[in-house]
Amino acid sequence: MPELKARYPYYLNNEAVFANEDLEVTDKYTGEVATRVALADAKAIDAGIAGAVEAAEAMAKMPAFEKKKILKHCVARFRERFDELAYSLCVEAGKPINDAEGEVTRLIDTFEIASEEATRMHGELQALDISPRAKGYRGMWKRVPIGPCSFISPFNFPLNLAAHKVAPALAVGCPFVMKPASRTPLGAIIMGEVLAETDLPKGAFSILPCSRDGADLFTVDERLKLLSFTGSPGVGWDLKAKCGKKKIVLELGGNAAVVVDSDTRDLDDAVGRIIFGAFYQSGQSCIGVQRILIHADIYDAMKAKLVAKTKTLVSGSPHDRKTFIGPMISEGEAKRLHGWILAAEKAGGTILCGGQREGAMLEATLMENVPLDQALCTEEAFGPAAVLQKFTSWDEAIRMVNDSKFGLQAGIFTRDFYKVQQAWDEMDVGGVVVGDVPSYRVDNMPYGGVKDSGLGREGIRFAMEDMTEIRNLVIRTPPG
Repeated sequence: MPELKARYPYYLNNEAVFANEDLEVTDKYTGEVATRVALADAKAIDAGIAGAVEAAEAMAKMPAFEKKKILKHCVARFRERFDELAYSLCVEAGKPINDAEGEVTRLIDTFEIASEEATRMHGELQALDISPRAKGYRGMWKRVPIGPCSFISPFNFPLNLAAHKVAPALAVGCPFVMKPASRTPLGAIIMGEVLAETDLPKGAFSILPCSRDGADLFTVDERLKLLSFTGSPGVGWDLKAKCGKKKIVLELGGNAAVVVDSDTRDLDDAVGRIIFGAFYQSGQSCIGVQRILIHADIYDAMKAKLVAKTKTLVSGSPHDRKTFIGPMISEGEAKRLHGWILAAEKAGGTILCGGQREGAMLEATLMENVPLDQALCTEEAFGPAAVLQKFTSWDEAIRMVNDSKFGLQAGIFTRDFYKVQQAWDEMDVGGVVVGDVPSYRVDNMPYGGVKDSGLGREGIRFAMEDMTEIRNLVIRTPPG
């Protein structure tokens, strides 16, 4: 079995720095300190930003084949370190081993996609002679790197959501400073180890775990041209207010809905996917299924199947391959969500299964009849709890999906193509997934939300667009 090192550095201007052992990383299942990581101070963060500024010109001039070579190196090394990366996720995030291996696979996919997109930085030739005054003029445009970028990544996907910032930055030639989540910094640090093996210009990357108080420079420093943040809505919108002139991309929260229409043929398939979407990695996903909308004609049958399936889920150690439900990221978070469940029950909701907590372990919980003003319906649960609701018409189902301040993705089970079209036209979300849950994501698709769920889109090609500016060229042909 892989083992963690006793201590890890941070990475400042491409180099490992063992400045201290101030950040304790706990095993989220046992609660014990598993390892220690160096914690960056304001001086180190300032030096990282200065290094990124110095590296910007060299990064911008890097040819596509070199960027592709660096990304391909990362792909190869991540494959070689697959077990180590999965083990680190089990420990630092409490992620069941099957989910952890799935995330490492996605990390590899994300860098693989970026390695190909690095050679596809396209522009366009434009005809400008659209009127007599523009006769003799022609134009073209290309994309150029925006410059030094700032990345803040979350705890729930410490590898792949960091990769969705790092890989496109490398593909376009943007140097960056990254703040990984202090609860789960190991994946990003291992990524730094791999990047340090390459020939990237000095200052191309810094990976700097730090306290929240020390993170202001990632947001307010005017030398940074883009901030990409993935995390909670409250923090994200606060960062937007502080970030000044720089471009910002926000991937925030959700309370995603799945709709099961009466014409759904294979209820067992729908149940299997919904249970996965609601409870994989203990529900700690911004597109996890939180609201389960079921047509009245099949509600009782679906409810019985969902409850029966949920009761079969195994809770326990993330290292056990039988485990489906591991710990939440902290006991405090488990207490918070358990409090929402109890409040919903007190308000008239019914607990169909689950509802118990022990430390950071919260049972997979399904509820019904929860008043719509309860936090379990209106806020982001970000844990293993979901609410069943009944609808009688497709128009009503769409209104229920849209009755949320969030809008990441929605899933729909229906065989009616016209209902699919209507959902795509009218659901106020960033994406509609047909025949599956909203939790489904492929790493090259444009992913992101509307309303309180954020701004911008990730998915390598689309992140690359955010990390570049369009530069126009106009050519006049003199008369004669």
